[in-house]
Amino acid sequence: MANDAFTEELADALVRIQRLIRRRLRGGLTVPRLRGAEVELLRLVEARPGIGISEAARRLHLAGNSVSTLVNQLVRDGYLVRETDPADRRGARLLLTGAGEKRLGDWRRRRAELVDRHVSRLDDADREALRAALPALRKLAATLHEEAEES
Repeated sequence: MANDAFTEELADALVRIQRLIRRRLRGGLTVPRLRGAEVELLRLVEARPGIGISEAARRLHLAGNSVSTLVNQLVRDGYLVRETDPADRRGARLLLTGAGEKRLGDWRRRRAELVDRHVSRLDDADREALRAALPALRKLAATLHEEAEES
């Protein structure tokens, strides 16, 4: 099928870009790096303050015990607070700490600076092609997310 080469190249390019961004963000850190799943969890808690561990696991498509381990590490590192859920004393609610907000903000700033630095090296036509591709990439992400939610 003619699309096989395209979809393979697209998937490879997306993975390479993400991997290179992660590697470049590790450089120059004076604190232990945040792993991808830790950043995803912090971002989720920021977007949904008070989210529970099982809901976070469902949204991140991870096992509950994996998210529980991430929560324990992020609580230990001072980036998250785990509170007892007043509606269900057996459950926990997750909240970012000030340190977690700062760490996530620093990560976002460093990522934006890195990507901006490299996008600015492209010519106008390539930058415009990337800008034009954003809606399609967002739709692709949404369909992947929907499929994951259904399974």
